[in-house]
Amino acid sequence: MKRFITRMATAGSKVRRFAPLKPGAGDSTAPRLQGVVFDVDGTLCEPQTYMFGQMRAALGIDKSIDILDHIYSLPTPEAQEAAMSSIRAIESTAMIAQTPQPGLVKLMSYLDSRNIRKGICTRNFDTPVNHLLDKFLDGHVFHPIITRDFRPPKPDPAGILHIARSWGLTRRVNGKDEAMGLPANGERQEDRRDGGDGDQELEPTKPGEEVADASGLIMVGDSIDDMTAGRSAGAATVLLVNDVNAHLTEHEHTDLVITRLDELIDVLENGFEGKETED
Repeated sequence: MKRFITRMATAGSKVRRFAPLKPGAGDSTAPRLQGVVFDVDGTLCEPQTYMFGQMRAALGIDKSIDILDHIYSLPTPEAQEAAMSSIRAIESTAMIAQTPQPGLVKLMSYLDSRNIRKGICTRNFDTPVNHLLDKFLDGHVFHPIITRDFRPPKPDPAGILHIARSWGLTRRVNGKDEAMGLPANGERQEDRRDGGDGDQELEPTKPGEEVADASGLIMVGDSIDDMTAGRSAGAATVLLVNDVNAHLTEHEHTDLVITRLDELIDVLENGFEGKETED
């Protein structure tokens, strides 16, 4: 399977900034946060990294091979479905032991109180996602929820851009320096859910064309796939750090690092400022 990481950037340096959500605080000239997108395993719930070893053992692959890439590369639909069923079984067993991340409910209640939209973009399938939401976040609305059925998966930005478009966040292509993009109209990569013949290379955008705009979003996750998908979509990125992913704290795709979810409340209350990046 080929994967095309879409760069939605303009030339020059850029700092991702959002105005404080606390009334009367800070720089009101900065743009307002439009929504937060969350990963699931390792982000909304504590990491269950043992699953990946079990999945690779079931598929007969090593750590150098991406699990979903391997499945989508299998020669027949029957082989792909058998492989997918094997990893779904592992996830279904693991979901019984899901533990919510510290500060989970507090952060979601805060976002609700500030009328900030919440979405999910995960490589999990829908059953463990729904289990977590029903068990720990009953009454908190996440929409859209992008799961494994949406292709291409992270680290491609298509899922995040799909969420942005569903929230009505679009812009016009400024000029020839934006060579690739995801239009808000027509079926291109941000609209692909079923994979079809596999992931498709994006077509060039044209000046003035309407495209999904994730620049008003924050992607919260715990993996390089999350950080890269967020950065490629044009969103700010927040890493929920743990013992396994600490090396990502200084990664160029990581804007901000938190150790528990409710640390994000103070950040958003007082205004968000990410790293300066060269796009």
